Amino acid sequence: MKTRSLLVAWFADEHATLAATRAAREAGHVIHDVYTPYAVHGMDEAMGLRPSRLTWVCLGMGMVGLAFAAWLQDWTSAVSWPINVGGKPMHSWPAFVPVAFELTVLLGALGTVAALFLRTRLLPRPRPRLLLPGVTNDRFALALAATGPTFDESAARALCAKHGADAVEIVEAP
Repeated sequence: MKTRSLLVAWFADEHATLAATRAAREAGHVIHDVYTPYAVHGMDEAMGLRPSRLTWVCLGMGMVGLAFAAWLQDWTSAVSWPINVGGKPMHSWPAFVPVAFELTVLLGALGTVAALFLRTRLLPRPRPRLLLPGVTNDRFALALAATGPTFDESAARALCAKHGADAVEIVEAP
């Protein structure tokens, strides 16, 4: 099993963590992860993460649901079992709207959840060992990759201390 070192800076405040993350990224450090007890607004931009592509998956699956609902209702009412009831037209789209809406929402939601599980590898498996026990209870942590030829431990420690780190330590991560 391959291990690597992480420089972990502990913070008590979300604003200090956000500022330290921005500064570490601007200084060229590789950010392994940032651990917080709740979502911090602006953290994804500070870490340099790209916007999620799940919105496109949701749109695509919703369009598939809409197309399938329209085709199925049209085929069942006009092709497979055409019954003219009370002079109603065979291709009566206003009657198709509720089912088409429901299938659009259903396939959009199920497809997005399935894509999320596949992309993040949230499959049933043994629970992994926490890298930093208790980190998301009441503390914030910034984990920087402490490997590579350009990593300067003293500069990284100084950067974290400058932004109000309570403690800075080196941790071996599996």
